[in-house]
Amino acid sequence: MKKLSWTNSSIWDRIFVVCNTIFLVAFVVITVYPVLNTVALSFNDGIDAVRGGIHLIPRIFTLQNYRTVFNQKNIITGAYITVARTVIGTILALVTNSLLAYVVSRKRFLFRSQLSLFWVVTMYVNGGMIPTLILYKSLHLTNSFWVYVIPGMIGAFNMLVMRTYMEGLPDGLEESAQIDGAGDFTIFARIISPLCKPVYATVALFVAVGQWNSWFDAMLYNRMSSEYTTLQYELMKLLSSVMQTGGSANPGGTSAATAVTPVTVRAAATVATMLPIICLYPFLQRYFVTGMTIGSVKE
Repeated sequence: MKKLSWTNSSIWDRIFVVCNTIFLVAFVVITVYPVLNTVALSFNDGIDAVRGGIHLIPRIFTLQNYRTVFNQKNIITGAYITVARTVIGTILALVTNSLLAYVVSRKRFLFRSQLSLFWVVTMYVNGGMIPTLILYKSLHLTNSFWVYVIPGMIGAFNMLVMRTYMEGLPDGLEESAQIDGAGDFTIFARIISPLCKPVYATVALFVAVGQWNSWFDAMLYNRMSSEYTTLQYELMKLLSSVMQTGGSANPGGTSAATAVTPVTVRAAATVATMLPIICLYPFLQRYFVTGMTIGSVKE
């Protein structure tokens, strides 16, 4: 078969390649530009940023915005709590959701359809904020660290995603293991779980991003307990205090030339919060693939 090259390809193939390249380049620019612009604003002087016109390079470089962010009271405590809830919450959510998804995905499980329907309903209907607060208070979850972790251990969406993935695995894998005398836990731990790395990585990223960015639960359940504050909640309070000053703030007795504004503080806070997730994503991206079971079973 003759190899298709640029010289002998049709004019429509060339047009497609050119249009596809232009589209992808434009998509990358549209995606990356807001991030780079936010970084530039975070390193720019607050008063100067009000003038506008900052794109990819800071006009007046300063670190005052980051000093304002990291000098916030309880910011270190909030960072520790946020890291702890992200790590512990993600691990526990993966363990509980995967075990539940494995049980529900088994065809021999009697109530798999009814329970799946029940969990789908919980995605659209909830008890509301006040009943939830009363429930957590009666369970002694308020004013504690575990209010960040225990309620999120089971997520209907995450469980259903795992269940759907497990249902797509060949039945022959489980049958062959049962013939060799393996039990359910052995099948789950040694056969099913290694093949579920892509969906585990996907769910782990969903849960980790949700835990890292969450601040409302800290305000609602642990507002009076500063030892359980979170990074996002402290940054939200900082941004609110800066915005209430009417346009600029001058923390720590700095000069007016280095004053911060809501625009630059928000940019610095955004960079500080999104940097760990950006660093984590490349390590999980390689698992976002399918077809790991192709060829594992010959029918």
